Amino acid sequence: MDVPTWVWIATAVVTIAIFTFDLAVVGRRPHEPSMKECATYLSIYVGLAVIFGLGVWYTSGGTPALEFYSGWLVEYSLSIDNLFIFIIIMAKFAVPRQLQQYALMVGIVMALVMRAIFIAVGAAAISNFSWVFYLFGLFLVYTAVKLAKEGAEDEDEEFEENKLVAFIERRFPATSEWHGKSLFTQGVNGRRMITPMFIVIVTLGTTDLLFALDSIPAIFGITKEPYLVLTANIFALMGLRQLYFLIGGLLQRLIYLSYGLAFLLAFIGVKLTLHAMHENELSFINGGEHITWAPEIPIWLSLVVILATLVVTAVLSLWASSRMTPEEQDAATGPRRDWDDG
Repeated sequence: MDVPTWVWIATAVVTIAIFTFDLAVVGRRPHEPSMKECATYLSIYVGLAVIFGLGVWYTSGGTPALEFYSGWLVEYSLSIDNLFIFIIIMAKFAVPRQLQQYALMVGIVMALVMRAIFIAVGAAAISNFSWVFYLFGLFLVYTAVKLAKEGAEDEDEEFEENKLVAFIERRFPATSEWHGKSLFTQGVNGRRMITPMFIVIVTLGTTDLLFALDSIPAIFGITKEPYLVLTANIFALMGLRQLYFLIGGLLQRLIYLSYGLAFLLAFIGVKLTLHAMHENELSFINGGEHITWAPEIPIWLSLVVILATLVVTAVLSLWASSRMTPEEQDAATGPRRDWDDG
């Protein structure tokens, strides 16, 4: 897929315009969005992703389009898992409901910038070192096993501050009082201080970057085209804020989500490993020759597996959770939180 420079520039300009508009609207009037507002925006973003995929199909053919849709679905499904942590972060810092939307928006913009850098580094590594696929594949399989084990544990999920956030809290003067969406405020002695909003935004952005350690290698298992990797991430992050408010309560019922995501990561990890074998250049494996008998999993099969996994996971989760008591759901997905209080 040959992507002209002007397409990259146009994509960047449109993305910046959309996020700037969204941030300006939210920043001008911080509020808790209604279900109608969330559903409307989410429908628009999903519709834009579908239209974009059709545009890729028209200009570049069916295979790149299927790669985009597959990558977008993988990123979206992994983003849903992120929402669990976002809810915990909001509760830990006691973010007022009317400010949560703004905090999420700024955190998502930060995450998108950092993901773009991550994608550029990953694309450069893949184009120069085919053996990177071995590392990505093994890492995804390892992550899948770890995620499945975590899903089997009946322990309450706790959020632990990352080192960057802990460093900021130790080294910079901070106030515990909220000052709307302001990141800084003046202390009683005139000293400039960071607000809880600053810490929450940094926490959200850096936490999402940690999740990208799984999702970026995963989408490179779907497509090696950096443009499709980037746009799939953009569209997945676009609707994440609305998804947070729209299905926040429903997350408690997705009791098998960890298993479904673990299976997806394992599948993509195997797909990456098979591709690495097919493109093998490591001298200590098959004498540095390509392993021609290693099968390549076609993109249409990947899309079918992704869709089937998400549907089966959702259906089984909702069916099983409907037969559980609230206490049993707590044991499966973590302690229930009062969604109305944040």
